[in-house]
Amino acid sequence: MSASTSADGLDAIVIGSGPNGLSAAVTLARAGLSVRVYERNATIGGGLRTEELTLPGFRHDICSAVHPLAFASGFFRKFGLDKRVPFVVPSASYGNPLDGGRVAMAYRDLERTADSLGVDGPAWRALLGPLVREADAVAQFTGSQLLQVPRHPLVAARFGLTALAQGGPWWDLPFRTEAPGALLAGVFAHTTVPLPSVAGAAAGLTLATYAHARGWPIPVGGSQAIAEAMAADVRAHGGEIVTGTPVDSLADLPDARVIVFDTHVATAARLGEDRLSAGYLRRIARFRDGNGVFKADFALSGPVPWTNPDLYETATVHLGGTRRDVARAENAVAAGGHSEPPYVLLSQPTLFDASRAPAGQHVLWTYTHVPRGSTEDRTEAIIRRIEQFAPGFRDLIIGTSTMNAVQVEQHNPNYIGGDISAGAPDFSQLVARPVLSSDPWRMPGRGLYLASASAVPGPGVHGLGGYYAARSALRHDFGFTRMPDLSPGPGQTIPAPAAPLVPDAIRPNTLPEQ
Repeated sequence: MSASTSADGLDAIVIGSGPNGLSAAVTLARAGLSVRVYERNATIGGGLRTEELTLPGFRHDICSAVHPLAFASGFFRKFGLDKRVPFVVPSASYGNPLDGGRVAMAYRDLERTADSLGVDGPAWRALLGPLVREADAVAQFTGSQLLQVPRHPLVAARFGLTALAQGGPWWDLPFRTEAPGALLAGVFAHTTVPLPSVAGAAAGLTLATYAHARGWPIPVGGSQAIAEAMAADVRAHGGEIVTGTPVDSLADLPDARVIVFDTHVATAARLGEDRLSAGYLRRIARFRDGNGVFKADFALSGPVPWTNPDLYETATVHLGGTRRDVARAENAVAAGGHSEPPYVLLSQPTLFDASRAPAGQHVLWTYTHVPRGSTEDRTEAIIRRIEQFAPGFRDLIIGTSTMNAVQVEQHNPNYIGGDISAGAPDFSQLVARPVLSSDPWRMPGRGLYLASASAVPGPGVHGLGGYYAARSALRHDFGFTRMPDLSPGPGQTIPAPAAPLVPDAIRPNTLPEQ
């Protein structure tokens, strides 16, 4: 009889199969415990789902598309993700088109990026070079509990000073042209916080560091491949995954020593209310959600016809204009409005992964920020914004799928009001997430743990919230003093990842005539 079907019940139940729920299940199963994952949807993955949203044969990532943390996350490095899932790494991590056909590019090569910025090259090199050289230390510091003494204090201090320098109205002081500020503002705006801000700068600098240190990888076949790799490991070590089963009450679950929530903290508090103290519930009630997103996916008959072909060297484009323009758009949303023109985050993975669409055709992933709970349709605003830098884009659209902020929450209840961060990622809620604690994953109720983006280290596909929650459970409920080995076992590795692609490697018939 397997441990998961013993008369004594389960060791651990995980509610939710997003990246953090799966990382928790991987860690617990690798420790030899009986683990069962419950997922409300018919398919696993949470923010890692890939589905045919528009037309048959067009595979779209529903939430996460490009994965800056795939090669940087401490959990994924222990797990050996790059040995289990094939990735391609574009030679440019992201780009920002500007008026007049100009473009600013963040190449994986720091020196190439600096050279492309001309007179601002030395300032870019001085700003990011020290962080890129210490990328592993940056990953450790930004992906851990900020209350603990950093393992690399000098790197942490440099990172903090750089975030302060880029987090205030003086953020443009190092630069003489628009291009570097546009590059930074574009990546800072991945958060839903006002700009400039220290929280936006910290999150953006982390992503910008990885852009040069390891690039921004794309999983071949779609983000679902990451979820499937983790699920396969859970099953290989005796764990179970039950889909199509929402959990409305802990009383409906079998007995288990530990329950790990890969849910919004409000959901965890509701389900575990009988076990949690009144004081903890009051603190959780003060946890604030951020603004939402409007998501639009397109099936295209050809690639986006960028005015500047340099953008074919990247899968990720920030459509926001200058740094001032990006800040204006994001601050309009923070004030409760809809920006016009909007900041649009865009990914075209089929430039590098032809498996996601029929031959010669493409998928396009976009979103723009909107006020929490917005029902406004922003499709036309997104199309107009793309047309500004890619005239003729509208004529290539052969299918469209959209979700407003309310529909985003309906699709994934963790995203309250359309907030894909599962809680506003401002500075106070990055330090106290969801509460100020040296072990924020351990809830003050018997055997309850929080693993989702509502807990440290916050949003992003990194698996760290789940890993930390499982690690805490292993120590406190099962008496483990050493964590299990997570590295791939026999038969769990794949051939070497595909070589990074550059424009010459893109199929010639996919590029528009210039």
